[in-house]
Amino acid sequence: MSSSDVMQRIVRYGDLKPCKSAFIDAHTPGSDQKENFTIIGGGVSESPDQYVHIKETPGFNIGAAGQPPKCRNSLHSHTTAEVFFVLKGRWRFFWGRYGTAGDFIAEEGDIFNIPTGIFRGFENVGADYGIIMSILGGEDAGGGVTWAPQVIQEAQAHGLILGENGLLYDTKKGQSLPEDVSPMPLLTEDQLKGYPEVPVQKVVHDYVVRYWDLMALSAKEPTTVIGSNGLIKDKPGFEVEFLTRGSQNDGMITCDKHTVLMPMRGHWKLCWNGGETALNPGDTCLLNLGEAYSLCPSMTGEASLYRIIATDDPAGTTWQG
Repeated sequence: MSSSDVMQRIVRYGDLKPCKSAFIDAHTPGSDQKENFTIIGGGVSESPDQYVHIKETPGFNIGAAGQPPKCRNSLHSHTTAEVFFVLKGRWRFFWGRYGTAGDFIAEEGDIFNIPTGIFRGFENVGADYGIIMSILGGEDAGGGVTWAPQVIQEAQAHGLILGENGLLYDTKKGQSLPEDVSPMPLLTEDQLKGYPEVPVQKVVHDYVVRYWDLMALSAKEPTTVIGSNGLIKDKPGFEVEFLTRGSQNDGMITCDKHTVLMPMRGHWKLCWNGGETALNPGDTCLLNLGEAYSLCPSMTGEASLYRIIATDDPAGTTWQG
């Protein structure tokens, strides 16, 4: 592989291009300042204005959400995995039909594999602009987003209509639904019974891992965070590993599957046949099948990195292993 090939598959944190109209709550007070980033794959944005950095998909999607303090993302659900780790800030995740089934605070580096089939939302409860990185299961990220009924109703009151085709129409810009497109139907009460109110004890115990626990567990070897044998047991179509200075391998590694590197802390030297570069917190690098690379921290100090590897498991509902 040439140096330019790899460099074209690195998206720098400072080059991320936000979309401020990605979802139905873009005009809803309290949610109208959030930014959506689609890094690898098409993601689940409902706006034609969404910029996609790398369109080829390794079997899953990579994105990010950026929000100022007190800004929240409205209650929604996915049919495939939605995994977040906190890159910057302090975030509250909440879930349930009205967001009252449970919540917890996630700090920088913490990772959350949100169970499929439940309504979830999140808000920045820190003092500064925050950002969370996301991994969405499936080539098409599960086909989109299912919104809690009140989210659709409130959005319409503020000028945004979601079509059954999954696209947004902004009445504040003079847009209206095309004649051949119906509005997205609200979930019925019978359908809503299929979205469980999962107790906080189960969510935090089974689907959340804290950063400093990972730093301890990964002191000498990489830790499988999400996988059939991971700390979080799931088979979402990818596995998530965590590396530190003490657990990285100085030798060359050949990718048996598509691999994505996402530094959390420190600066990481990435080498391949024909080139090298530094990966920094917030950067995202896609390595293709068969490519060989080496990876190690390039400076002293705290160093940590999430590595996502595609698997042959089909993307779907959360695995109950």
